[in-house]
Amino acid sequence: MNSSTHITITISRGWLTTVGATGIGLVLGILYVWSVVKAGIPDAWGWSNADKALPYSIMAIAFSIAMVPAGRLQDRIGPRLIIMIGGFLTGLGCIICGLGGNSLLAYVIGFGIITGTGVGFGYSALTPTAMKWFPPEKTGLIVGIVVSGSGLAPVFLAPISAWALTFFQTTNSQGVIEKGVPATMIVLGLGIWLVVGTLVSLIRTPPLGFSPTPEKQIHSSKPKNIPSADATWKQMLATVQFWLLFCMFFAGSSTGLIFISVASDLGKKTLGTWAFLAVIVLSFGNTGGRLLAGFISDKIGRMATLFAEFVCQGLIVSLLFWLTKSGGGSWPIVLFVVFMIGLNYGSNHTLFPATCKDYYGINNFGFNYGLLFSAFGTAGLIMPWLNGLLQDITGKPDISYIMIICMMAASAILALVSLRMGPPRTL
Repeated sequence: MNSSTHITITISRGWLTTVGATGIGLVLGILYVWSVVKAGIPDAWGWSNADKALPYSIMAIAFSIAMVPAGRLQDRIGPRLIIMIGGFLTGLGCIICGLGGNSLLAYVIGFGIITGTGVGFGYSALTPTAMKWFPPEKTGLIVGIVVSGSGLAPVFLAPISAWALTFFQTTNSQGVIEKGVPATMIVLGLGIWLVVGTLVSLIRTPPLGFSPTPEKQIHSSKPKNIPSADATWKQMLATVQFWLLFCMFFAGSSTGLIFISVASDLGKKTLGTWAFLAVIVLSFGNTGGRLLAGFISDKIGRMATLFAEFVCQGLIVSLLFWLTKSGGGSWPIVLFVVFMIGLNYGSNHTLFPATCKDYYGINNFGFNYGLLFSAFGTAGLIMPWLNGLLQDITGKPDISYIMIICMMAASAILALVSLRMGPPRTL
């Protein structure tokens, strides 16, 4: 086999791995349909807004915690077993919810802990495996493609969930129609098993000694004082840049996680029974942001792209705040706002792993990014629950909006500081 044939085969395998990882990411994006499922929870269950946010919040923190050991394992033993474990746990958690009836504990354990852990395992292995097949100047693009899978999840899972909730609905003893939440969770769990079990066969790691040929150097993306292949987690934590990234990731995740958890509710006033369309529109924005941010950041740099994202997100949330105070807008305006929130939020899931790889290398990426990703989990644990609690107390979302706008302003400043600092520096 000549060298050109070998290169063609390895590139083809790289793209097959990318396709498989994207498809698996789609069903592992079960987090993003919680607002549809939550909206179907009957009043008879007696769950408060904070209760409804709790499984979602627990899932986000379990997801991020699992990323750390799972990332270390995939760095050592490869991705396929880790992905299979992740898919099994993700589906199992959903099925446990369905079997648990109206028990909040079943949803906290099933969806929150078990499904969250499964998503963390699967997610930890998808991006680094695909990145290993491609040169550095394609990092943003490849990361964007892979993570766009989970961004697209609501496009497929939201209508399936909405259909199942109606198809399995029942009438209780008081004659009140209740959505079929338990059966819907079981259907989702079985579907996850089927898709992950099929697509995992496409996942391959590059052959020993394989090295993608770089075409050009990304502007200001490589650290000069830390060899990328040797950057351990201790070296990473000893840089100011990591902690700036952590704070920005926390803030950027907070906005998206809050609005993803209530996306269906945002659309109820103007869309009625078609409120689930808000979730789908959000997912298109989420997916578009992941792809667009990867492409743009490969051209102009990660920090410049992050700065633009934070400014834009702050303006969009300010617009939503104004719409809420003025009694709401027409459905095109509401869907535009939801789309833009998703667009900005989705860019985080491309920009932060790409920056982590740029600064600290690919060899320990799984573990290193798992640590950085704990910012997402911290945001997921605190912010949706806090948002629900504030609304339970005040009856309106004003405080949450003001808090998010301030966080976006602070993050934009941190992005400028990071851009000014340049490559990571030791503390």
